[in-house]
Amino acid sequence: MPQLSLHTPLGDLTVSEEDGAIVALDWGRGRDQVETPLLRQARDQLHDYFDGARAEFDLPLAPHGTAFQRKVWDALCTIPSGETRSYLDIAKQVGCRAPRAIGQANGANPIPILIPCHRVVAADGSLGGYSGGEGEATKRYLLDLERRALGDGPLFTAASTRAKRRTRTS
Repeated sequence: MPQLSLHTPLGDLTVSEEDGAIVALDWGRGRDQVETPLLRQARDQLHDYFDGARAEFDLPLAPHGTAFQRKVWDALCTIPSGETRSYLDIAKQVGCRAPRAIGQANGANPIPILIPCHRVVAADGSLGGYSGGEGEATKRYLLDLERRALGDGPLFTAASTRAKRRTRTS
């Protein structure tokens, strides 16, 4: 499976391709690096996103998961950049009566950031969990990045996320 790693303010990320679609985005650097046109496009779009020059992604995605998980992940892709929805909102959208199941599907998302599970928060507006990077700090960073890119200022304020910008190389 072709993979390509890139440096981001959140550390190294690795994007994986299968059958002409992105199937995974993992935290850390992949062992095998194979540049394909799609992986270069994904890398460039992610760099633009972290630079604040892109709010949405235009990539073919094919996450592996159950039918329910894919339904949830499709719903996540409808949340506009810089906005959030609650687990309950997503549960209602997909016809599920258990917001906890939405949280479990979020945690199983194999393509975070591109499938924006970070945009889902608790019903009371608190951040909720996040399984990628440094957890809640990473989620806060992504939400604030999107709000700043839209000129709305930070959505969540907190101490440093320790997500420092690294030199932009791949």
